[in-house]
Amino acid sequence: MDGEKPIYIQIAEWLETEIIDGTLQADDKVYSQYQLADLFNINPATAGKGLTILLDAELIYKKRGLGTFVSADAREKLLTKRKGGRLSRLVQELLNEAALLGLQEEQLIELIRAERKERS
Repeated sequence: MDGEKPIYIQIAEWLETEIIDGTLQADDKVYSQYQLADLFNINPATAGKGLTILLDAELIYKKRGLGTFVSADAREKLLTKRKGGRLSRLVQELLNEAALLGLQEEQLIELIRAERKERS
């Protein structure tokens, strides 16, 4: 767990990542707040707050008596959210750092290409 963010937000972001990477797919059952509490050794109420964030965003839904499940369009919503928000902020930070270091556009692009090649 990252000490900079509240735990319930980290739980929500972890579940979002599980949806984006396909670990949790549309209509899959999501961990209960008690399972999350056991998994991360946290209070069930804290885990419940993380689930509530996803419920409020309509990324998951409840079936009375059965549990909580991934919404059909959750992955697409999350991809749009992260591309428009998080990724955009990261690009801005990268460009600011590159400018501070005096990197030209081609040098920055070459760094990105080298990193992608290394990951393949």
